[in-house]
Amino acid sequence: MGTVSKILRYLKSNTEEVILLITSALLILLSVCADAQSLSKRINSTAVPVAPDTSFYVHIQEQLNSNHSQATLYYPVAVKHFYTLNSFQPAWVKAGRNTDKTWQAMIMIDCVLQFGLSNNDYHPHELLYNKLHDILETPQRISNNEKVRFDFLLTDALISLMNNMHFGKLNPDYPASKIDGEMINGFNAETVLFSALKRADFMTVLTGVQPKSTDYIHLQNYMRVVSGQQAGDCYEVPDGVLKKVAINMERLRWAEIAKETYIHINIPSYSLKFYQPDTTYQFKVIVGKPANPTPGLQSAISYFTTAPEWKVPKKIFVKEILPKALANIEYLEHNHFDIYNDKGVWIEPTRANLLAINQARGNYHATQSSGCDNALGLVVFRFPNIYDIYLHDTPEQKLFKKDERAFSHGCIRVEQAEKLAGLILKNDNSIDKIAVVHKAIATYTTKTFTLKKPLPIVVTYLTCEVANGICTIYPDIYGLDDSLAMALYQKYPVLTINTIK
Repeated sequence: MGTVSKILRYLKSNTEEVILLITSALLILLSVCADAQSLSKRINSTAVPVAPDTSFYVHIQEQLNSNHSQATLYYPVAVKHFYTLNSFQPAWVKAGRNTDKTWQAMIMIDCVLQFGLSNNDYHPHELLYNKLHDILETPQRISNNEKVRFDFLLTDALISLMNNMHFGKLNPDYPASKIDGEMINGFNAETVLFSALKRADFMTVLTGVQPKSTDYIHLQNYMRVVSGQQAGDCYEVPDGVLKKVAINMERLRWAEIAKETYIHINIPSYSLKFYQPDTTYQFKVIVGKPANPTPGLQSAISYFTTAPEWKVPKKIFVKEILPKALANIEYLEHNHFDIYNDKGVWIEPTRANLLAINQARGNYHATQSSGCDNALGLVVFRFPNIYDIYLHDTPEQKLFKKDERAFSHGCIRVEQAEKLAGLILKNDNSIDKIAVVHKAIATYTTKTFTLKKPLPIVVTYLTCEVANGICTIYPDIYGLDDSLAMALYQKYPVLTINTIK
């Protein structure tokens, strides 16, 4: 009791000091609590993520490694990569998850005809709406294996659709085996799909993988307007004009047009368009006859030559030049042709020599010197390609007055070649060289002009195009439309000539 009495007397006589002690103690306690809360937050922020749902994890791993499951997928490597990114969890059929994107995905693959593609290519017999309803509404009745299989097929269908919209279904340069799981020119379908799952504009991201060229956008918009389509609408297999639009959308997917400044030559329209950011110049062209079709290609003009010498292709030498020379020995001189053997030795054009050459035609070739009647005309534009074709002037200017202009052996002749050369130099920031070109042409002087930056050039085979909302149909001069349409919608092989695009 004595001790208690002493404490009470102390508290009574030292009130202010006691209050100060209590306040200090409280502040220390609050500080300790704050530190504890901060420590808790730091621990939580660095905590190991919650483990995936093992009920699906095991099934997904097993099916990804199953030969049977892989055999049913169009893009097995890409699908495996997608689920690796998704922590081996289902993307579409997990109960309790928002399923808006699942239904949007189903609508996308159900209505692929709006993109000129075939529904049969996207697992239509297994990706059924009633099956999806059962999986989402009565999940306890469906096995995890069935759910995983549906999830896989829907993922594979979307990856297939995105690759088909981006590269084309029948792209000869990028078949499924080449692009499966690969990053091609900065594009990878499964990565884009995984990213789209986190976006509110899911469908916009998926359709955004299509080509960005003006020609493609016009065709796509025309298809929607004419058929009353919007993303998610459906219609039967397109026919007539819509089928034309669909197959030419496919060709434009192959063309890889991704530049603001480029030259676009379209074979069926006999036209060359020089696209620049602020304007477009158009020229008439002559293309290969059906027996010698001009191939589709992508390349870049690296240089052009004025008053060029022409080395005659052996096929033309054998079939055209030599027979005309045998019929009239003066033909060679009048047209500035010289004949050489394979060692580069000039052969005097006598009757006896021509008869000897005719017996071993494969050992000789001809060249044509520069001049106003040179087959290449006054200028030739060169770009690397496996077909050894080029763009050039021609002395036969009267042919440009014809509506149908398939007359060449495969090379492309352009009207107003001198004007085109000037525009190319202007675009290349070499205006000072334009006067030099004009002088070289006027004096038949052979001179080469190398561009500072190669100018992209694309040659296509488009039998229709849309401008100002109007669709123009061009003659199918090489007869390629039917085979491509059958391949797109009935899986028949494509019968192309020189892989024309």
